[in-house]
Amino acid sequence: MILQRRFSRVAVATLAFASVLASAGPLAAQTRTSASEDAKQAPYPSARDLIGLTVSGSYLAARHASVDRDATAAAAFYRAALRSDPKNNELLDRAFIASLADGDIDEAVKLADRILTIDKNNRVARLVAGVRSLKQKQYGAAQQNINQSVRGPITDLVATLLSGWASYGAGNTQTAISAIDKLAGPEWYPIFKDLHSGMILELANKQKEAGVRFERAYKLDDSALRVSDAYARWLSRNKDPAAAAAIYEGFDKKLARHPLVVEGIRETKAGKKLAPLAENPQQGAAEALYGIGASLTRRGGEDLALVYLQLALYLNPNHSLALLSLADLYESVKKPQMAIKVYERVPANSPLKRNAQIQLATDLDAVDRTDEGIKILNTVIAEDSKDLEAIMALGNIQRARKKFADCGETYGKGIEAQAGAEKQNWVLYYFRGICFERSKQWAKAEVDLKKALEMQPEQPHVLNYLGYSWIDQGINLDDAMKMIRRAVDQRPDDGYIVDSLGWAYYRIADYDNAVKHLERAIDLKPEDPTINDHLGDAYWRVGRTLEAKFQWAHARDLKPEAEELPKIEAKLRDGLPEDTSNAAAAEKKKEDGRGG
Repeated sequence: MILQRRFSRVAVATLAFASVLASAGPLAAQTRTSASEDAKQAPYPSARDLIGLTVSGSYLAARHASVDRDATAAAAFYRAALRSDPKNNELLDRAFIASLADGDIDEAVKLADRILTIDKNNRVARLVAGVRSLKQKQYGAAQQNINQSVRGPITDLVATLLSGWASYGAGNTQTAISAIDKLAGPEWYPIFKDLHSGMILELANKQKEAGVRFERAYKLDDSALRVSDAYARWLSRNKDPAAAAAIYEGFDKKLARHPLVVEGIRETKAGKKLAPLAENPQQGAAEALYGIGASLTRRGGEDLALVYLQLALYLNPNHSLALLSLADLYESVKKPQMAIKVYERVPANSPLKRNAQIQLATDLDAVDRTDEGIKILNTVIAEDSKDLEAIMALGNIQRARKKFADCGETYGKGIEAQAGAEKQNWVLYYFRGICFERSKQWAKAEVDLKKALEMQPEQPHVLNYLGYSWIDQGINLDDAMKMIRRAVDQRPDDGYIVDSLGWAYYRIADYDNAVKHLERAIDLKPEDPTINDHLGDAYWRVGRTLEAKFQWAHARDLKPEAEELPKIEAKLRDGLPEDTSNAAAAEKKKEDGRGG
């Protein structure tokens, strides 16, 4: 949407808190650990972990947690170090930022107060103090602190919107609107300004003026969810539900089946007048923090986004979109364990609860709590047997966990739910075909793979899978080779597809070409056991036996499938049997001088 696209790279790069966050460390580095590794790490220190640690020990533990993006552990260790060395200002700053990132705003507020006695100009501490005052309805103090937190295009906008909500809370609607209107800045400012001015005017019962602002924001970007939602809600109360339904239906054409829009359509068609998007200054301020935080998440500004989203949830703990955005942020930095805790906070009555449950199940699987994830998805599907997103999520988990009989049945439910053979449903047939093939039901698999290819004739993954399967069985070799070449033409840097082409050459005994393409596949996917095994076979056939054994040994060490391991070990011990294929026999005749 335009609202998101208008955040320039320069704006994100000059975020006001960047230097503070970088120096404090809790969010500065991204990890590269896998989901299963993340699950095995203790996510939070216990009280026992903190007892007896020296200042330097606590500090080093906190730094380690920071690099691992574990804000909870970092905050606990930094605060432990600070208790031992309470006059250390660096520890105070780090404990404050880590507590803020962790969402422990009550603790962050206490630390912010300590910081402001030392440094009255600390902008992050001023922002947190201002948000605390806003939550406590101390609107004068909120404005004073928030106005001292500004620096840079994004923080200027946030401060102005929050200050506007504080002015409204203090009974000064016109002051709030005037301050927002006066703010000048980048081209993406106006949509935020009109949206929040409309929300403030709406609560001040200046409905006509509010409508003008909402309509103006809507014309700026009719694909912005919160703008469409706010405008439709205003229309439902001030014009008629049909006009509101039209706004929701227009959005639905751009992004189909968004839960909040689906609910809006249902309620407005039932003639309901919908409540405003924000019903008090605290919810309005939370909306401002959420809106900008969510946009920053999508534009590479995770550090500042995390701060804004945590503050939004401090003001409005049940803000479902903010919760989903925060969980999504954790997923983007490979922290499913933290995302799980956020998804579990989504209120049961939220239209977004179903979405949260599906993502929760996926993250539970990522941390090896697969049975819990499957149970959740089965519950979601039981409530709506045609919920394709939940069906796909369940099938994907089962397929990844090699429950091939189960995933074949699950994808079958998806096919039944999608009456008709629309082109976009090819993936259901493709995935079910994989499950059938892996569960030794080739006849069924071939039908599904052909069906997927009929729907998407040039889909490289289907071309590759069907072609590879034929090659591996020694059937339809000419057609299979053509299909794999078409797949490689589209995906020349996909190691798995290049491996298929190399293996196809191997199966027709063209070993020189097999080596050529399998070496290329190894360059692209060096850690795949199957590709290493294939290259070993090809090396053996061209007489490069030492290299063959090296590749087989590497394949063995890369943890191949259980059924493949004995085969690899046998090759390491005995090599390959003599090639008796027709092509090899013809080549042998030529070498012996007996060729025609």
